[in-house]
Amino acid sequence: MDAIDRGGLALAEAVKAAYAQGQTDYYLEPMVRVDEKGQPIGKIQNGDSVIFCCRRGEREIELTEAFTEPDFDKFERVYMNELEFVIMTMYHEKFKHLPIAFALEKVQKPLAQIISEAGLRQFHCAESEKYAHVTFFFNGGENQPFPGEDDVRVPSPKGIPFDQKPELSLPEVANKVMASADAGYDFILTNFANGDVIGHTANKDAKLTACHVISETVAKVVDYAKEKGYIVAVTADHGNIETLFTETGKPHVAHTTNLVPFILIDPQKRPVTLRDGMLGDVAPTILQLLGLKAPDEMSGHSLIENGTVNGKKVMLIILDGWGFGSHDDNDAIFLADTAAWDALLRTWPNSKLRASGENVGLQAGKPGNSEAGHTNLGAGRVVAQDDVRMDNAIRSGSFKQNPVFLKAIDDARQSGHDLHLIAYLTHKSSHGCIDYPLMLTEMAEGVNVWLHIIFDGRSTAPGSAPDLLKELEDELNRIGRGQIVDGVGRGVALDRDGNYEKVRRAYDAMVLGKGTQYK
Repeated sequence: MDAIDRGGLALAEAVKAAYAQGQTDYYLEPMVRVDEKGQPIGKIQNGDSVIFCCRRGEREIELTEAFTEPDFDKFERVYMNELEFVIMTMYHEKFKHLPIAFALEKVQKPLAQIISEAGLRQFHCAESEKYAHVTFFFNGGENQPFPGEDDVRVPSPKGIPFDQKPELSLPEVANKVMASADAGYDFILTNFANGDVIGHTANKDAKLTACHVISETVAKVVDYAKEKGYIVAVTADHGNIETLFTETGKPHVAHTTNLVPFILIDPQKRPVTLRDGMLGDVAPTILQLLGLKAPDEMSGHSLIENGTVNGKKVMLIILDGWGFGSHDDNDAIFLADTAAWDALLRTWPNSKLRASGENVGLQAGKPGNSEAGHTNLGAGRVVAQDDVRMDNAIRSGSFKQNPVFLKAIDDARQSGHDLHLIAYLTHKSSHGCIDYPLMLTEMAEGVNVWLHIIFDGRSTAPGSAPDLLKELEDELNRIGRGQIVDGVGRGVALDRDGNYEKVRRAYDAMVLGKGTQYK
């Protein structure tokens, strides 16, 4: 079959022009394809079918709200009451009425529930970039706090690139956590976001600054908690910031497969030996420290190998994206001034945890991510992640038999309307991959298929979007259908900080054709 113009090459040229203006993949402003008369092509209209081809949760919520909530009031838009909007997984329980291709399998008896059922009080706190991880994900897919649980969300910086403020909102998070120790909560959970958020940038200086801030803040919070009688456990959900450069010398901006630390700080300094393990072993350890029995559902085992350590109050600090690096010039934690962190490792019992691949329910060899990490940390077991479930469905052929997908495609076919795929442009990410929209395009015989691109900029190399668009163009020509009609950066379309002005720009591109035009 002869290749035809499917819009990918034109969008690639528009992206290159945006690069020349200083834009990056992550923050690419909306670009929309127009015809010879300057009219936008392939816009989403009432009665069409839309499949949001992302599989996570917290970053997909705001755009899904804009398309599906009748009383949405964050920005002006026309509600399309006959729009069929399919989500890949349940991004939030508010969307349980929507067609969900891979419905959530909630974790039974996560750590927070066991603590709640014991009548204990708990406090969960993070800045907004990671708030869902200490609530929804850590609590096993439960959106509402358990009885006795108080959740606090500290806003992340707004209006500036994160690498311009590598400390993020960590000082405010630390203050909230120390105040919760004053309040005497039985269990305190917090996430320090900097290692992951700044680790995803290409700014070496910002990474070194972030490592120093994390080191100092961990030590400060640990010392404060000790004074209040807390046993403190410090760990991480996956690696990221520790690796500065790829093998080719380019900035490393993605997650790693490195092991992560587990440190146990006991104010009474009781002798204890820790074993190496995996993230799913942390929850049983916390329950042992609290003097509670782990439920049968937790297949993980306590990391305490010898010795007895327990107390009435426990704090768990999760350092997001903080792995054991190469301990050389390619290791940001090694290069930075992290004397306080080094002292914790020297002074207190510690071990190494596996936080990637099959040990956290991902495909073998795949780097860990924050969702898998926090889910496993809170569940006390290996929890199969959405990408594994979906990849298994692709391998078994059941992806093409998914009744939710088939209905959306058939509804468009029968009604004469179009199928729209909000497609994530990457080969591998915790949010999704391009395989999903490509397979859906293969399934959509007899239907107009329009692809709305979300550029990644995290799991993809900087400046790689044009090449990925060329690959996508070739694949669409192989399939023989599908047109690429607009594109926008993940940092605009997939906000999770309540910045609906950014979401509006993405929505307006897909629905109204507003944005930088290209042909």
